[in-house]
Amino acid sequence: MTPVHFSFSSAFMLGLMGLAFHRTHLLSALLCLEGMMLSLFIALALWALQFESTGFSAAPMLLLAFSACEASAGLALLVATARTHGTDRLQNLNLLQC
Repeated sequence: MTPVHFSFSSAFMLGLMGLAFHRTHLLSALLCLEGMMLSLFIALALWALQFESTGFSAAPMLLLAFSACEASAGLALLVATARTHGTDRLQNLNLLQC
């Protein structure tokens, strides 16, 4: 495994572990998701450059567009949650308590 592959796989795993173990605030979960998406974007872009194929050159841009949509939807949920509940703690978010 090259150092480049190790760094991107470790960045993805750190984001995944942060999402799995440190779910106290919604903002930290969104940041972990964004870190995972950015590491996937860079890895996919380097993979397309490594094979020098034009067929895979649009895939990183498509992933980056989906990542931007995911980030904007997450921030909209964060603002809505902060306005209705007063906090972004995930323990306070219970759909059964309207």
